[in-house]
Amino acid sequence: MEKLQHAVHVLLFFTLGFAGLYFSAPFVVPIVLAAVLSMLFIRLSNYFERKGMSRGIAGLCCMFLFISSISIIVVLLSIQLSSLAENLDEMKSRLLNLFNNFRNWINNTVGIDPKQQKELIESGNGNSGNMLFSFASGMFSVAVNSVLVIVYMYLFLIYRGHIKRFILKLVARKEKEDTDEVVHKAGKVSQKYLSGLAAMIGMLWVMYGIGFSLIGVENAIFFAVLCGLLEIIPFVGNITGTSITVLAVLAQGNGNDKIIWVLATYFIVQFVQTYILEPLVVGEQVNINPLFTIMAIVLGEMVWGIPGMILAIPLIGMVKIICDSHPDLQPYGYLIGPENPRKQRTSVIDYVKRLFTKKD
Repeated sequence: MEKLQHAVHVLLFFTLGFAGLYFSAPFVVPIVLAAVLSMLFIRLSNYFERKGMSRGIAGLCCMFLFISSISIIVVLLSIQLSSLAENLDEMKSRLLNLFNNFRNWINNTVGIDPKQQKELIESGNGNSGNMLFSFASGMFSVAVNSVLVIVYMYLFLIYRGHIKRFILKLVARKEKEDTDEVVHKAGKVSQKYLSGLAAMIGMLWVMYGIGFSLIGVENAIFFAVLCGLLEIIPFVGNITGTSITVLAVLAQGNGNDKIIWVLATYFIVQFVQTYILEPLVVGEQVNINPLFTIMAIVLGEMVWGIPGMILAIPLIGMVKIICDSHPDLQPYGYLIGPENPRKQRTSVIDYVKRLFTKKD
């Protein structure tokens, strides 16, 4: 009975916690995003400090590298977008023809004539002025939050030792060593996951770029970079990127053969990513079973939107480490973990290793 009561209290705590995170999202999301991203630069900052730099200068160098990387990606996308804009009018007309054909298909199949469809679209659109204001305010919010994330990242790197000492002061002296290990492991999980994800995105750029170029997709580099970047959002991102590419191929006036080749490229890249890149590059740093991985992503989207989907996997990995370290929470760590950690994933790499491993 006491264990059941304790479990109810824990579930109530998580429920109230998620409610608080939902309502405080505008304040909390930039902080959490900056905290997770700053863990990616801890090793680099330590390296600069060992070379004689002060922590403040080392943090500035890390932020310079981060901003430079983002700027290079934005410039690359902008260059590709400018070339894409040259064919924009032609793509618009083709999309309009596709849209009209789709409306005729709805009229013939469902019985809703084009006039009724137009009325439904106009009623759903609402006031265009309000839409424009919402878009402008959304872009302003993104710009402000981007600046906040960079500032928070720099401050987290500067005060990471101070924050760690604060956490250790919250626990009893006899638990300080265990708590220090938990903090170290939690930071390392996020660090390795993000660094592996960044490396995998770079490899996806190369594979998609080669694949789209070989089959003749216009502005192949743009769509390759887009598909790779959207991989930041698990499960949803790769499907979204491929759907946009297929739509662009349709708008470019290409036939069904090229669409089939785009889909074939997607499935080949996904096979290589799932069975070779992820086990080799990302690994099993976040030791969570697929059920709770998907649940974490869905819950992250409900609480924080797209940032929640991006942060879901590293955050639930940290939660598992905390649960595993506390006896009362270990059942929850077991629940969200894999059923058989040693056999959680079988990849081509594992198979090749087994072929060349001597059996006793």
